[in-house]
Amino acid sequence: MGERSPLNDPYARGTFTGITMDTTREDMTQAILEGVAFALRDSFEVAKSLGIKIDRTKICGGGAKSPLWKKMIANILGIKVDVIESEEGPGYGGAMLAAVACGEFASVEEAAEKLVKVVDTVEPDPELTRKYNERYNQFKQIYPALKPVFKIIQ
Repeated sequence: MGERSPLNDPYARGTFTGITMDTTREDMTQAILEGVAFALRDSFEVAKSLGIKIDRTKICGGGAKSPLWKKMIANILGIKVDVIESEEGPGYGGAMLAAVACGEFASVEEAAEKLVKVVDTVEPDPELTRKYNERYNQFKQIYPALKPVFKIIQ
């Protein structure tokens, strides 16, 4: 399906880069999770470049059930990750917007303050964040290097 944010390239594809004979199934599973988290970091970096200060984020749904995934997001973004009570992110957000539009709340901020309940917070580990920053700098080099290849491997 390609990549939509922030690259907007329908030809982009996922890749496993750097596999050796010692690479395990567990390594590949972790690489998939890290790749998704690094893609989130790409969008996070765009927000930061626009002067938006983000010191925490929220997570819900299936990913919020995984201690590994929550910790990985916190470490790769280098910010706190709040786990919210609701498992329905997009639907719940849509309902909140509808409640604001119907006049139940004066603003989205007010609706979120009253309806979004944080049940846990995951803190980043400074040492793992430092290591992931190094890996992210490597990750950022992969797409530009492979971009010309994506169109011909369809």
